[in-house]
Amino acid sequence: MSGLPAPSLTSGLLLAAAGSIAFSGKAIIVKLAYRHGVDAVSLLMLRMLFALPMFLLMAWWAGRGKAPLTRADWLGVIGLGFCGYYLSSFLDFLGLAYISASLERLILYLNPTLVLVLGWFLFKKRITPRQGVAMAISYSGVLLVFGHELSLQGPDAALGAVLVFLSAVSYAIYLTYSGELVKRLGSLRLAGWATSVACVFCLLQYALLKPLVWADTPEPVLWLSLLNAVACTALPVLIVMMAIERIGPALTSQIGMIGPMSTLIMGVWILGEPFNAWIIAGTALVLGGVFWVTRPAGRTV
Repeated sequence: MSGLPAPSLTSGLLLAAAGSIAFSGKAIIVKLAYRHGVDAVSLLMLRMLFALPMFLLMAWWAGRGKAPLTRADWLGVIGLGFCGYYLSSFLDFLGLAYISASLERLILYLNPTLVLVLGWFLFKKRITPRQGVAMAISYSGVLLVFGHELSLQGPDAALGAVLVFLSAVSYAIYLTYSGELVKRLGSLRLAGWATSVACVFCLLQYALLKPLVWADTPEPVLWLSLLNAVACTALPVLIVMMAIERIGPALTSQIGMIGPMSTLIMGVWILGEPFNAWIIAGTALVLGGVFWVTRPAGRTV
């Protein structure tokens, strides 16, 4: 990174940190909304309804002056949007009803390890011994926090953890198969269209499963959903893309490790979630393992 101009490096680091913190606030807002008796289907629909115009604008902006999407592109966008944003988000929202925001963020942060496993399973890509050890460290951290939460919450914690883990798997599948479309469309254009597709799926799900009675939605839930859509969904996508342009994906990913810590702090401060040695130790293990997984072999600090 020594070749980067100082202003570009500084702004990139700040943008990466801000994007990570903004993303991590999603779990806090969802937990606050659940206190008003809303269900996951309604909550996800509201988030995506408010975010849809911003995602459409993002897709249009990124596609200016470029060739229109082909039929194959649209099929890829629909598949990735369903798997990477609709299904992943729905499972995540369901899981958050049963586990703490801190544990949810730690499970989702296993994503780089899941991408490695999928690469090995689907494409026979080799997992190095260093990566294997790093993955073991990360998963031991999650199990440590999960075991503590299981003793407090009972079977509900197990259900919530499984749902969030499946959410992480769904998003890892999106990352694994999105490479070719990213090259063709660009990351921002793909994200804009894929998230727009996910919004449509969420609206259709609500229309099929829930009565369209807006008066039943408490007003605080509407404001929380608007905040979630803007500050924790659409805006972080743009911020992180700007960070990647300045400092690259590797350093942006490593700066993103403050996400679980910010979720932990906000969970304690805003939600009153527990803060103890089990959570601290588990968080340290997860972050240490993921850092080791994502750090290129032979790299010196």
